Amino acid sequence: MPQYRFAAAVLTLICTGAVATAQRRDAFVGSRDHAAIRYSAGETNNPAAALNRRLQSGDATLTFDPANGYLRSLLDALGVPVESQALVFSKTSFQASHINFRNPRAVYFNDVVSVGWVRGGDILEIAAQDRTQGVVFYQLEQRQAASPRLERNNDCLACHLSWETLGVPGLMVESVHPLPDEISYVNGYNTVHASPLDQRWGGWWVTGNHGGARHMGNIPVMPEDKGKSKLANPRQVLKTVDGQFDLKGYPTPYSDVVAQMVLAHQVRMTNVITRAGWEARLAAATPSADASLRVKEAASDLVDYLLFVDESAFVGPMQGSSGFSEWFVKHGPRDAQGRSLRDLDLRSRLFKYPCSYMIYTDAFDALPRAARDAVYARMWEILSGREKRAPWATKLSAVDRRNIVEILRATKKDLPAYFQPAPS
Repeated sequence: MPQYRFAAAVLTLICTGAVATAQRRDAFVGSRDHAAIRYSAGETNNPAAALNRRLQSGDATLTFDPANGYLRSLLDALGVPVESQALVFSKTSFQASHINFRNPRAVYFNDVVSVGWVRGGDILEIAAQDRTQGVVFYQLEQRQAASPRLERNNDCLACHLSWETLGVPGLMVESVHPLPDEISYVNGYNTVHASPLDQRWGGWWVTGNHGGARHMGNIPVMPEDKGKSKLANPRQVLKTVDGQFDLKGYPTPYSDVVAQMVLAHQVRMTNVITRAGWEARLAAATPSADASLRVKEAASDLVDYLLFVDESAFVGPMQGSSGFSEWFVKHGPRDAQGRSLRDLDLRSRLFKYPCSYMIYTDAFDALPRAARDAVYARMWEILSGREKRAPWATKLSAVDRRNIVEILRATKKDLPAYFQPAPS
């Protein structure tokens, strides 16, 4: 196998060791196994752990399919839609030996759990947002068994615990540049909703209308894949990947652009929620002025991301191809006017009402009181219009603020009473 050097992985290992001592202000710097956290040994409460309990009790079963193993059965059991399929062909997985331009890794997700499938791979990869423990990683062996079980896999932290994940076990979406040769480092960008579109999707297939954005997708990035593309113009609108490679085992022929836009938002949102919760738990265990300040800063960062303060604007209107958009908007609460934080805009920005639907997750609701109070207080400073500085006052219009407050008042439990309709 060619000896590609994974710069991100090397950096991750260095930073993982540094987390215990460095005092960065934008990431959690305590130990994941501090008595207030107990990531490795603490009780888990997430969809994967719940499925394991159901498998153990016999309330759930998984069915093996020769084409893709337990994939379809696992997705159904976890409530993950196949329409969310996103295909990545960069070798940024520990199953890298099986991944290439014509055999991409498939990623599927809902709000709180992601599943990775590699055709020919030995396992299914599962990442679940825990109520209190951040993202917990599991694997499921891809061989038929009488009693299949999801096994916890902390080895994933070699890449999924770094400054890129804010110092907590978390998620990443990477966009990488093409490698010039077999000894070069993989390099690129961690993709979030603030990422410019021309820096996105390096190493990914992209289907659907991306609004004319000049992007990095649909282009081979590994040296052995050069010359294997059938696309005259990789940035053309590609409805499906049918005809680009053998689709045996893949549930759908899509790598939906809207799903990838939502995923880029969601992974960072997951991490900022975890970081805020962990800072508050550590501060409660070892109180200090610095610890209290870290809680406030983490809450402020969470709110900025929650309200899309730094979202990158679209080049033009986007449209998905897989049905993910239709699936996505059907879930989640709506107010009496039928409005939902899951309503998509897709013209100039991702959502019609720029406040993350992740505010409804169990992990957000489980934030310690100090973190939750700080989050709501900062949200209200912005949504009430009392925050006059840019970018907060300029990014969210008065109409945006009013709509968000009205939707939250109707749909979010435990919302503070001081949230009132924003002024026009």
